[in-house]
Amino acid sequence: MTRAITRRSGSAQTPSRRTALRAGAAFAAGGALALLAAAPSQAAWPTFTTGAAGDHVWGLQRLLGERGYWCGAPDGYFGGLTEQAVYALQKSNGLTRDAIVGRDSLRALANWALPPVLDNGPGTRVVIDLQRQVLTVLRDGVLRLTLNTSTGNGEPYEYYGREVKATTPPGEFAVFSTYTKGWQTGPLGDLYRPQYFNGAIAVHGSDHIPPWPDSHGCARVSVAAMDMLWADIMTTGTPVRVV
Repeated sequence: MTRAITRRSGSAQTPSRRTALRAGAAFAAGGALALLAAAPSQAAWPTFTTGAAGDHVWGLQRLLGERGYWCGAPDGYFGGLTEQAVYALQKSNGLTRDAIVGRDSLRALANWALPPVLDNGPGTRVVIDLQRQVLTVLRDGVLRLTLNTSTGNGEPYEYYGREVKATTPPGEFAVFSTYTKGWQTGPLGDLYRPQYFNGAIAVHGSDHIPPWPDSHGCARVSVAAMDMLWADIMTTGTPVRVV
């Protein structure tokens, strides 16, 4: 839908003008961050973490998105989705998983540092990397997307009267069952729009995705990321490789 713009007298800017200027500032901020990442190690480093706001955060979000570390649409606020993207960046590059963006994280962004491609198969494929704790999406062997995930924590738990271990077994699988309506209540808790690929193990949305293994065996992603995966990436039959 086209939005009408009302022009005003004086120096006030129209909404579209303000948006263009802020986008330009964010673009410049992203370039500044990339240049800063190449600076000598003794340079003064800014840090960004949850709660930060401004054009530099918008620039950071743009850099993350360009490299496939999905954080939604840039909005200039370091919220939950940006935190998840920073976790994914840090995990993929062996950095401290603290969601604090400083010298090392900025350098990884500037150098286009990405996780390894672990599946060269045709079409759209999902790979869950247990060591790095990231979920990647590949299309014809090309890395398109990297998400923070949390898989089985290895702890014992009771499941229908028997004790089992919280693991996410490696192997080659495919999505065989989905639940599209929203939150699904299961014996171990609530799962958002799960896509099952190995028995009761699914990729699903959650409100809690820490940067360490924490689940009963499923691969958790953010609720927003799960909606994004449903939109045009995962469906019944999508190959899922756990390595």
